[in-house]
Amino acid sequence: MKTDSSLNFFSRLGRKKREGIILLAMALPFLILSFSFTYLPLYGWIYAFYDYRPPRTLAMSEFVGLHWFQSLISNPVRVRQITEVLRNTFAMSGLTIATSWLPIAFAIFLSEIRFSKLKKSIQVLTTLPNYISWVLVYSMAFTLFAVDGLFNNLFMSWGIIDQRIAFLTSSNHVWLTMTAWNIWKGLGWGAIIYLAALSGIDQEQYEAARVDGAGRFALIRHITIPGLLPTFTVLLLLQIANFLNTGFEQYFLFSNAFNMAYIQVLDLYVYNISFGGGSYSLGTAISMLRSVISVVMLFSVNWLAKLLRGESII
Repeated sequence: MKTDSSLNFFSRLGRKKREGIILLAMALPFLILSFSFTYLPLYGWIYAFYDYRPPRTLAMSEFVGLHWFQSLISNPVRVRQITEVLRNTFAMSGLTIATSWLPIAFAIFLSEIRFSKLKKSIQVLTTLPNYISWVLVYSMAFTLFAVDGLFNNLFMSWGIIDQRIAFLTSSNHVWLTMTAWNIWKGLGWGAIIYLAALSGIDQEQYEAARVDGAGRFALIRHITIPGLLPTFTVLLLLQIANFLNTGFEQYFLFSNAFNMAYIQVLDLYVYNISFGGGSYSLGTAISMLRSVISVVMLFSVNWLAKLLRGESII
């Protein structure tokens, strides 16, 4: 009887309401997963207000209030470390934003290739690195660039160098090499969204421009680039909002005692503080501040997008 009454109630609803309920039911499992892995872990922020030392439970730990937050600015050693880490984080994120135009240039390059088989081959080869884990990337880098790796052996045998070069253990140009690995890994993947945006540009604009005598570069300059700029602007603003989230795996794998001063970004510092130094509460406090600042930056960028574009991104 209860099932029949539910069916009768559902049938009495309007068409749009029924479709809304169906769509909500389809999205509910994903909403639950998103809540479980994104919002539920925020309960762990409570550890930032306790002096937590495993294996003790939180109930056995002393409540210290804002002690860990105050230690970030009162301890000179901690201040120096935070300054160094923020320098590296800002440098890595700044280089990522400075090179964010490369996927759009690569997408335009692909769109200009007329030979479809060559175009698909290049796209597949440049997209595949995105699916390779950073562990395998580092294994490949170690095979090629280690002191006894392939390139050092070749250069020594050819007489190009007299002394082996420490590519991976050198602190020189760490920011540039990390940016280069990021570009290699994400260039093809980042171009996919711009290729999709290219298909949305009105083809009649190209035909009209060709009738007026516009060449290939004129078409790119006056039609293609302006058509891609709205997509580029939104993605750029999202990158700025995630300025402090540089990632973890890449820097963790490529870090060592020789380049730690230049490769340790905020995510890696939180990991080293928590699991290397055993200060889980301090690591939680730093991670909590980073999340709060990222949210503030997101809403600031959203306000800026609304001011410049007339519409918000969230």
